[in-house]
Amino acid sequence: MTLRKNFLIGLMLFALFLGAGNIIFPPSLGQLAGENLLIAMAGFLITAVGLPLIAVLAIANAGGHSGLQTIAGRVHPVFGIVFTMIIYMAIGPFFGIPRTATVSYEIGVVPFLSDRAVLSDWPLALFTIFFFLMTIALALNPAKLVDRIGKVLTPVLFIVISSLAIKSILTPIGTIGQAKEAYATHPFFRSFVEGYLTMDVIAALVFGIVIVNALKVEGVTKKGPILKAMMVAGLVAAAGLTFVYVSLSYIGATSVDVIGMQENGGAILSLASTVLYGSAGTTILAVTIIFACLTTSIGLVSACAQFFNEIFPVLSYKIYVLIFAGFSAIIANVGLTELIAISLPILMMIYPIAIVLMLMSFIDKSFGRKPIVYILALSATAIVSIFDGLLVAEIDVKPVTKLLAHLPLYEQKIGWLVPAISGGLLGAIISFFQKNRN
Repeated sequence: MTLRKNFLIGLMLFALFLGAGNIIFPPSLGQLAGENLLIAMAGFLITAVGLPLIAVLAIANAGGHSGLQTIAGRVHPVFGIVFTMIIYMAIGPFFGIPRTATVSYEIGVVPFLSDRAVLSDWPLALFTIFFFLMTIALALNPAKLVDRIGKVLTPVLFIVISSLAIKSILTPIGTIGQAKEAYATHPFFRSFVEGYLTMDVIAALVFGIVIVNALKVEGVTKKGPILKAMMVAGLVAAAGLTFVYVSLSYIGATSVDVIGMQENGGAILSLASTVLYGSAGTTILAVTIIFACLTTSIGLVSACAQFFNEIFPVLSYKIYVLIFAGFSAIIANVGLTELIAISLPILMMIYPIAIVLMLMSFIDKSFGRKPIVYILALSATAIVSIFDGLLVAEIDVKPVTKLLAHLPLYEQKIGWLVPAISGGLLGAIISFFQKNRN
């Protein structure tokens, strides 16, 4: 692999990551973090950049076209299939795919509607129908078209974001205000959890497979060179994502005085672009975002349809495309703000499990990949993360959460960390004694 090829693979990975979630959450973080922006960004970049980089390396380390299922299968073959299905459904028709439509609507359509139309449900309904009809038409044969659109639109989107960032630095919209809500007391840990919403860690578990296959096409087939090339590509993508996150969060942090507090990042970015560049800026941003999100939607629908067609071939790829696109259109009509609120409890449940599973894949040779180590570590993680998700969903689980509150870092929403380590160590001890007894 030449440096140029490595760089191009890195841009491809960056293009895969740069979707709806990467655009809408940093501006909201900026508005809430205010004066604590630097500390907040440190926590956010760990879960939104650092862990996704580790995730793609984990997939490269596992090798094969089914890296995620291979890693999860080390717990148990059934868990491997079920957990992989959950990941695909989360980044697919439950949250990821509908979010591409709602972000497109929020940034690309709402700014051009009257106040009366914005309050009505029919504009979103009509837009989602059109959006997913286009997705279906293009997902049925996506390879060449998505590749071409992605190569054009990703650089254009990057240029648009860069121009907004540079303009906001040279002529700031306003001053950075005070931190609000949890960002005033725990900015690092609050933004650490906020990084879950990008869904980049679980997306990386899928995108990693795409990059491994791209490297194999280039003739890189051995594990060592694949890991090396993936590291270079990952660093390129990480650098691009870091720039995007820092830029958009700064725009959000300086926007409150002029546009006020907004309920989601799509509205913040749309209003800020109008302030910075007028109606022309709003139009350019709207068109770019719609096509970029459409490309992401096509890619996710195609990936989900291919995976489920392999697992359950009773239905054809085309039928799965229709099912996932249609279901996503229905979910998208709850709106962007409601979709984010619904997705957070689920992500609170599965994200820690994905993180622990991913990290253990790097050290599992040290304990002979014994399932008992995986099982105890993931079970301990799941107990905490599931009740965290229920608590965020405002379901009354106080008798349990009062006990869990004694865990270190529980108040900061990462109370699963110590149980995960403890479970893994206990599993390793049990495995050691079982080996000696045998």
